Amino acid sequence: MRSLSGLLIVLGVTMLSGTIVSVALPQILGSLQGTQSQYTWVVTATLLASTASTPIWGKLADLFPKKRLLQISIVLFIVASLLSGFAQTTEQLIAFRALQGLGMGASQVLVQATIAALVSPKERGRFNGIIGAIMAVATVGGPLIGGALTDISWLGWRWCFFIGVPFMLFALVVLTRTLHLTEEHRTDVRVDYLGATLIAAGVSTLLLWVTFVGGSFAWISWQSGAMVAGGLVLLALAVWVENRVAEPVIPLHLVIRREPMIAIVASVAVGMAMFGGAVFLGQYFQLARGYSPTAAGLLTTPLMLGMMAASTVSGWMISRSGRIKSYVVTGLVFLTLGFGLLSTIDETTSLLVVSLGMLGVGVGVGLSMQNLVLVVQNSVPLRELGAASGAITFFRSLGGTIGVSVLGAILASRVSTNITEGVTASGVDIPAGGADGSTLDLAGMPAFLRQIVESAYGSSTGDIFLVATGIALVGLVVVFFLPRVQLRDTVDMVEETPEPEPRHDRSTLSA
Repeated sequence: MRSLSGLLIVLGVTMLSGTIVSVALPQILGSLQGTQSQYTWVVTATLLASTASTPIWGKLADLFPKKRLLQISIVLFIVASLLSGFAQTTEQLIAFRALQGLGMGASQVLVQATIAALVSPKERGRFNGIIGAIMAVATVGGPLIGGALTDISWLGWRWCFFIGVPFMLFALVVLTRTLHLTEEHRTDVRVDYLGATLIAAGVSTLLLWVTFVGGSFAWISWQSGAMVAGGLVLLALAVWVENRVAEPVIPLHLVIRREPMIAIVASVAVGMAMFGGAVFLGQYFQLARGYSPTAAGLLTTPLMLGMMAASTVSGWMISRSGRIKSYVVTGLVFLTLGFGLLSTIDETTSLLVVSLGMLGVGVGVGLSMQNLVLVVQNSVPLRELGAASGAITFFRSLGGTIGVSVLGAILASRVSTNITEGVTASGVDIPAGGADGSTLDLAGMPAFLRQIVESAYGSSTGDIFLVATGIALVGLVVVFFLPRVQLRDTVDMVEETPEPEPRHDRSTLSA
């Protein structure tokens, strides 16, 4: 239990670091003179680095001691957090957040692989409920903590990065002293460096295209063609390599099986909800409704409560019954309905309606997020647990990265258009570049322009959640095809030994 407490601290802090800046970002970008496109990149850089490196860390967990890798990831996260806190420009912050993403991706997959090596899948349902609750507090409580730190004059936004350092140092000491895993010492270790490089490069290329398309260049342009074709070629080469090496980063036989494949596709939708919801709701409450960072964090409480309650209750019930499909399907139903309700909001929508939408999304994520991980872990033997955990975490992070990138690009485009139309309709002459929504420093705007910007963000937020509704609906359709999984009681899969064929002695044959 002492080891598990250290593991849960690591998981909580890394999840917290992904969202603690979401409410504080308008102030951070305003202080560093950042733009709306850079706003998205402060989040996207972290998710991109985390996503691209997750399957690599997962595979390394099957090849090298998990404890040593976990210690390395914690140190990496601590160093990156300190650098982010001392950043002096937006470009520096984005670079250090990418480094922080490497530590985040490593810590999250290694924690889940370590817990999976200690507890059987059926018993793990109860722990997954606790993990889900911690993720809920970290993911949705992060904006509240970030907002409070930003509003405290003698602390400020830099403490959004510093606050996790002492907790990670404490977890490092606890795990060093108490975590003892019985692991097979392997002498035939072969790291698939080529496959890892191709996967990271292919995914990064496509995600960079998603981020820049529609802004820096058109959807139909030579830049789009080059980046999409390049990304697909790199991923095709990665598949070719993974199908031939002895120790693939993502074992293809694992991904193409029915249960993991369905869980992976659904995880993309859930990842988008988990990251996109927290990031853009915090921005909505500040830039469209005029709330302070602390108040914006408090207003996202229904999202956190829904995740906590749903993950905890479903975790205990799954451990008792060993059945999981009904919870995952119900979760995607709530996720779709919650996003559907949020797609109707603007700057004048009742907070009750917004809260009900957030509650639906929270319940949906709580019922499905960790349970989809459990589906994958239940279907693989112990020797492939790291790769399986890395694969499902990778695709969930991929969904979050795509969600933030795509929704952020749509939001930036819609906001710019709405502000331009609002300024034109007002008939007031504004200098070029002063009304395109590129700056988030609302405090320095004239009152009439600030009202136009708030209205633009309000209506545009509903538009991006309409897109999220469609993605959640795809996930809902997919999980209907999930088999009725029965969780096993053992840590490792018990392979059935074939019964020996009956032997006939010579006397019987002669008779």
